[in-house]
Amino acid sequence: MRHDLLSKLDIRYPIIQAPMAGVSTPALAAAVSNAGGLGSIAVGTVNAQQARAAIATVREKTDRPFNVNVFTHAPAHSDPAREAAWLDWLRPHFARFGAEPPAALSEIYRSFLADEAMFQLLLEERPAVVSFHFGLPPQAWIDALKAAGIVLFTTATSLDEAVRIEAAGIDVIVAQGIEAGGHRGMFDPAQPDPALPTFELLEQLLDKVSLPLVAAGGIMDGRQIRTAFYHGASAVQMGSAFIACPESSAPPHHRALIAQGEGLRTELSAVISGRPARGIVNKLFSEIGAEGHPPLPDYPITYDAAKALHAAASSKGNQDYSVNWGGTNFAQARALPAGELVATLAAEMNEAA
Repeated sequence: MRHDLLSKLDIRYPIIQAPMAGVSTPALAAAVSNAGGLGSIAVGTVNAQQARAAIATVREKTDRPFNVNVFTHAPAHSDPAREAAWLDWLRPHFARFGAEPPAALSEIYRSFLADEAMFQLLLEERPAVVSFHFGLPPQAWIDALKAAGIVLFTTATSLDEAVRIEAAGIDVIVAQGIEAGGHRGMFDPAQPDPALPTFELLEQLLDKVSLPLVAAGGIMDGRQIRTAFYHGASAVQMGSAFIACPESSAPPHHRALIAQGEGLRTELSAVISGRPARGIVNKLFSEIGAEGHPPLPDYPITYDAAKALHAAASSKGNQDYSVNWGGTNFAQARALPAGELVATLAAEMNEAA
């Protein structure tokens, strides 16, 4: 490896638990960190006060380093006509459950770019790592967070994004391959997506940027971790591998799909949230995302509609419109306690050496 990322992060194993909003918990992050990896929490879906409480909860459970992740997407612009057309598209699906679509949609998550309170919170709390997904924050914020002693990560899905990340003074690049579950970290979803597999992306970045690379996407066991090192990674970030852990907040239906595994597949779609994301295929993908659907509202306004539809369906005991993010290899997830999973991954990694 070109970089001693373990020393930089003060962790024992080059295993980072992905900060999965809605699935990761303080308990999961603390268990991973206590086991020698880097646990993560996602605060992109909460306000600064809730983020402070989550950080405090992690610190009650571990004195080890952990990562706090924020969303750095362009703030949404409301377009009432586009939003009304989208709700009309969803109306027949609501009707299946005797429900009406909401009268209007809202921007349910605030971008970090428009959240001064969250920025100040991070400066005050000084977690060991802060990671950015969907782009870069203002340069002044990057400089201030670095000056506070925080190690900064940013997701890249392409060489262009990686070059911009390095130029901004970020410390570590998370190289997200097309296999990864959840949201693509692309800076601008309106631009073409190179859609590179994780190991191909690593190879493309290896000689073009000098920062440590963290491989993300499709990595589920120690052998795959070792392969990521061969392709230039200094560590791996694993999301789907941790969903089945008892410490995650994945609901029973999501866990059941992972346990079923065989016969299920994942796809990338933007129709759930307004940005491309990979999950286990259900009617959100096959029917809501069917050809001929109207233009999507901005992220995360589209997500407000999907959540309302799921609420209507689940109130009638139906999970056909649930959101079950997962990477291409989700079926390989093991329902182990997170600390035990980290130890197992480390042992497999060493056996594959």
